[in-house]
Amino acid sequence: MEHSLWLVPLGVVLGALGTLIGAGGGFILMPVLMMLYPNVNTDTLTSMSLAVVVCNAFSGSCSYARMKRIDYKSGLLFSCATIPGAALGAWSTGYIPRHWFNGVFGVLMVIAAAYLVFRRTEVKESPDQRPEGHVVRRVVESSGVEHVFSYNPKIGLLLSLFVGYISSVLGIGGGIVHVPILVRVLHFPVYLATATSLFILAIMALTGVIVHLVRGSFSHAYLAQTVALAIGVLIGSPIGAKLSSRVHGRWIIRVLAVALVMVGIRILIMAMHR
Repeated sequence: MEHSLWLVPLGVVLGALGTLIGAGGGFILMPVLMMLYPNVNTDTLTSMSLAVVVCNAFSGSCSYARMKRIDYKSGLLFSCATIPGAALGAWSTGYIPRHWFNGVFGVLMVIAAAYLVFRRTEVKESPDQRPEGHVVRRVVESSGVEHVFSYNPKIGLLLSLFVGYISSVLGIGGGIVHVPILVRVLHFPVYLATATSLFILAIMALTGVIVHLVRGSFSHAYLAQTVALAIGVLIGSPIGAKLSSRVHGRWIIRVLAVALVMVGIRILIMAMHR
């Protein structure tokens, strides 16, 4: 375990940043694991990443729950769609060649970053003038700030199914994909999107971990590294939740976009050199 203690500070950074932007930290952890263990199969790496993401998501969700920023009704609804997608994604990771895995991962990250940067913010709609088929949600934070918004639940369910699959396949947890969808497509306020994303992520990532356990993907050889990272994210998650109250929503989206493109380019370079 001693030789893995250097991973604890890394876990703290992952936990803080992952909670701040509602991504769970897997989008950083997975490429780091790819670089640290280039000869380890994707099944083992994704199982390690998802295990750490579960710890991050549960810890961050507890912090956001105290702030009353989680839309539980929407979160449970979307979780129902992510669970089968996550289970299928975890099952299929062992059948995807590593270079294809890296390439898909990189392209997805860059596309998501471009969408965040160039997609214009929608004009807020009045709940009384919401489109047909939309549901209205009202969430009041512990600070007294009230959020009222609406979205199409059918679109949310369909996209959540996709998020569950692709995030479990890539071992990134899914928040880095789900937050842009919640904000840009489903019109969630940024602060609620990050908090609700972590809540969904906790359920979704746990599903992926269970499937990996059943399939025997976890390797005892990397248990110490996984535990060290998990300890770090448990420390970092509350820090990220506190920082979220001091960071404007626009900057959260910008940080998310920068993180996406940096990770995407790095993984694409790795894929081209294999």
